Amino acid sequence: MSVAAVTGESAQKVLSLYRQLLRQGNQFAAYNFREYAKRRTRDAFHENKGVRDPRRVQELVQKGLKELQTLKRQTVISQFYQNDRLVVEGGLSGKDKEGKGSIVRQKDPGWD
Repeated sequence: MSVAAVTGESAQKVLSLYRQLLRQGNQFAAYNFREYAKRRTRDAFHENKGVRDPRRVQELVQKGLKELQTLKRQTVISQFYQNDRLVVEGGLSGKDKEGKGSIVRQKDPGWD
């Protein structure tokens, strides 16, 4: 197998891992965890984009696979807990004006 074929194969593995991590990060129920997972994934891949040593690439892929397994466990756990949607997610804010008794996140009284 040629060096170019190995490089192309590892590039495909890296790209696949990147996509899997981003998709798994989107599975978090809580907005803050979801955004953190996506941001951390992007930052880690951006930080290591210049790595060319095949051994180091393989080490990073293995580390990424472990992180993916951790993310899978954590996203399952996060789905057990129901959270109200935040305003930045398109959730409602303010009092329940329609009188339906639905739970709505209210703005904290404080410094505005």
